[in-house]
Amino acid sequence: MDSTDQNAAGEPQVPNSERDVRAETVRRLERAMGELGTAAVARMESRLSWFRQMSAEDRSWVGLVAQSGVAAFVDWFKTPGRGRPAITVEVFGTAPRELTRSVTLQQTVDMIRVVIDVVENRVEELAAPGGEQQLREAVLRYTREVAFSSAKIYARAAEARGAWDARLEALIVDALLNGDSEQGLHAWGASLGWTRTPIVAVTGGLDEESESGALDDLRSAARRAGHDVLAGMQGDRVIVVLGMSEKTTGDDAPMAAVRPLVGMFGSGPVVVGPAVTEMHSASDSVRAAVSGLRSATAWPDAPRPVLAEDLLPERSLEGDPDARRQLVEEVYVPLRDAGSPLLDTLSVYLEHASSLEATARMLFVHPNTVRYRLGRIGELTGHMPADGRGAFVLRVAITLGRLAESKATPTE
Repeated sequence: MDSTDQNAAGEPQVPNSERDVRAETVRRLERAMGELGTAAVARMESRLSWFRQMSAEDRSWVGLVAQSGVAAFVDWFKTPGRGRPAITVEVFGTAPRELTRSVTLQQTVDMIRVVIDVVENRVEELAAPGGEQQLREAVLRYTREVAFSSAKIYARAAEARGAWDARLEALIVDALLNGDSEQGLHAWGASLGWTRTPIVAVTGGLDEESESGALDDLRSAARRAGHDVLAGMQGDRVIVVLGMSEKTTGDDAPMAAVRPLVGMFGSGPVVVGPAVTEMHSASDSVRAAVSGLRSATAWPDAPRPVLAEDLLPERSLEGDPDARRQLVEEVYVPLRDAGSPLLDTLSVYLEHASSLEATARMLFVHPNTVRYRLGRIGELTGHMPADGRGAFVLRVAITLGRLAESKATPTE
């Protein structure tokens, strides 16, 4: 029979001499398996700093993987007609799934190199006479299969981790939108690697044609800028929560963090909630941003992005109790507490089409007195009565403040 004939199992016949050489090499490998595994672990201890820094439990698992790798190679080498080795089950199946979180893909490659180096350095000793080339070729083929299997394992782990992270992000965004302030939010955020504060929420729409990849693009852009980020879809809007980078500082920090991301939102308004200092307070920022997005259509000329606090009048008219309370506390109450001249002057000024002279005549004061009082109103509230937008904010605040006081005062 020719050496290339097939046996009953359909496998190529190996010449007797080659089969004998392989059989002798297998016996030598089997005798040296324990020694090779131990040598591989010792080599990792001396060459790989990350291995030395691992916990004792993880080191023992890595050592077991190395031992299993050697044993699986010997078993595969014993039967050349078996085809590709089942690396995933025979080698990595011995370790827990959590090990992929302790050992990176690059570290796995380093580990494989060490194990293969140990075997290759002893080829002359391990191979039967005349079988050196045969063993080297088998080692190279096995190394390639281990590398491919490692990549598959880490790809599957990354895919599963990515799917879990996306679900967890959606869960956190839902909790924040619904006002959940449980301490569990800290644990959820920590599991996603969330460490940065202050925190600010951003919301806007997405164009239908870009919706599928827009969330990934937003996350990538935010992370490149050094921010922690959560993103989730809520109906036709996207909500992004940013833990701002320490490089983003100052009073304008929220807007500075958001401006580079605005182009990834769809057409329409993009609203930025107030900055908060803790994760469990982030629901305040999320609710403000969502409220601002709902009411932003009432201010067609609003900047993009726009702060939710700049939309307080629209949010109040739309029915947001937080916005109403904030307008009363930050605008009406300071004017009321400053004394009747300021509040009376503002009321008359707004009622008389923002005319200094008409206001002065109605109050029997000099126009310069009116001008001074209007300046004081701007200092107290941050809104200038002579400005169209400022006048609108002040008018809504006064109306809400008077309504609140009338409800608080019992009627006769």
